Amino acid sequence: MSDLVYELEQVTKMYDGRSVLRVGRLEVRRGEILAVVGPSGAGKSTLLRLLNFLEPPTSGSIRFLDARFGPGGGVPLALRRRVTMVFQRPILLNRSVWANVHYGLRLRRRREASDQVRATLEQVGLAGLTRQRARTLSGGEAQRVAVARAMVLQPDVLLLDEPTANLDPYNVGLIEDIVRTLNRERGTTLVMVTHNVFQARRMAHRVALLLDGQIAETGDVDAFFESPRDPRTAAFVRGEMVY
Repeated sequence: MSDLVYELEQVTKMYDGRSVLRVGRLEVRRGEILAVVGPSGAGKSTLLRLLNFLEPPTSGSIRFLDARFGPGGGVPLALRRRVTMVFQRPILLNRSVWANVHYGLRLRRRREASDQVRATLEQVGLAGLTRQRARTLSGGEAQRVAVARAMVLQPDVLLLDEPTANLDPYNVGLIEDIVRTLNRERGTTLVMVTHNVFQARRMAHRVALLLDGQIAETGDVDAFFESPRDPRTAAFVRGEMVY
């Protein structure tokens, strides 16, 4: 079994003739937390959309597990279901917390899943809010529902797009603890986009810096922050404006 979950080679993505992503090579290792950092507009969310198979690359190839995909290539549903994504702003059904977390399982016709939903809600600290309507939740509670809805599906890969960007420090800590536990206990591979270099340093095993749609540097977290090879990386981790 390969220790690589993803392998991107010469991947580009264009919108209306404009190039937004040009990745020569990027690997995601099984069981790691990879943080993708960079300024706004660098292509971070576009990268996640490709990893989640929401759209194909314009050119190049993406290998996921034992399958390889390129422009126009369809991804089988069974493979797409092994990847789940949590967005910066959760979109929840106007129903109960329980119904939101159970929703993905219901779509997969896994009706006997009450114990699984209950255990997941306990993991994210929402066991007491199962009947509460989603529209009445705080921002932190809503994001934890979104994370629980992804977790309950037990994906091989969880993609996180700025999952704590709009949360207070208390809820940031809760989400980070949930993610660490998921990675440690289930071995879930996580790719997390964050603009917060401190969060990347706390959470990640490896970090990739994306600038103007290109990978400037990728490295183990300590080397990335303590001895970066690229001067743009050094400037970025010092908090300087880098584009």
